[in-house]
Amino acid sequence: MADETSCDVVIVGGGVAGRSAGIFTARHGFDTVVLDAGGSLLRRNAHLENVPGFPAGVNSRLYLDMMRDQAARVGCENRQAEVTRVSEVDDGFDVETEDGGRYRSTYVVAATKNTTDYLDGVDDVEFVERGKTFVATDERGRTGVDGLYAAGRLAGKPHQVTVAAGHGTEVAVTILEDDDRPFYHDWVAPEGYFTGRGREVPPGCEEIDEEERREREEESLAVMREYFAEPRSDRPEQHPSVAEND
Repeated sequence: MADETSCDVVIVGGGVAGRSAGIFTARHGFDTVVLDAGGSLLRRNAHLENVPGFPAGVNSRLYLDMMRDQAARVGCENRQAEVTRVSEVDDGFDVETEDGGRYRSTYVVAATKNTTDYLDGVDDVEFVERGKTFVATDERGRTGVDGLYAAGRLAGKPHQVTVAAGHGTEVAVTILEDDDRPFYHDWVAPEGYFTGRGREVPPGCEEIDEEERREREEESLAVMREYFAEPRSDRPEQHPSVAEND
């Protein structure tokens, strides 16, 4: 049997919602693992439109890979694995994968598209059938099981990239709140923004001086130039029903 990996958060699904959640939990210090079976529908998209910050759109596979890299930069681990079962244990959850992997976590975020059979081992999860299967949650992504959340499409959110990304982020912030961590402001402010008014820098925030600001901007521009230096060579994946008829 494979060794068991212990972590704070396991995210099932490497699409936009799952990766957004991973960026926020990892950046705030949670040991986070994304288990990605590789089936994100975004890889079938020919060209991604309606994403804020990309006026002419963006290659969808590039966008997804950029999210993976962003998560990695803040310490979120991405592993290629298909989750077969999630079970409750005394101090959280036991997560099993098809390749024999085992993960013990305090929190689990279900962020697959519609696949839910891996949750059959968890009591008190409510499913909603509307042509496809969804997981019933409150407005913040909480299920009926403490510590288990659902994000994005699986939680019944509209099938739009920005909606999925936003909900993944909201679920992550909900985990931080439910864990009774200091509120996560996620704000990088110029030097003196808080302290110049006699205030402490709030949790999750930081102040940086002008030199640090320039360095971060230069790094940002360099990283983005590398991503967009040349067109992607990979083509969008086709729907399986179409590929079968080729």
